Amino acid sequence: MQVLDRIRLDPNVMGGKPCIKGTRITVGLVVGLVAAGRTVEEILAAYPDLTREDISAALAYAAWRAEERELSIPS
Repeated sequence: MQVLDRIRLDPNVMGGKPCIKGTRITVGLVVGLVAAGRTVEEILAAYPDLTREDISAALAYAAWRAEERELSIPS
């Protein structure tokens, strides 16, 4: 399984925000917890539905999105 296969965008789940597959846990929540200094162990204890691979996938997805560029197409 590729890392980004763990992330789902569904307009019917959390308003279409990227979530960990099979949960309502958003990528933003996971990245925010890491940014706040929470350890992987603390995150796993607080969110038992997550795995280490899910946390890595959330970080990889956020990094990928941060590197993306949107270009406007002239009309």
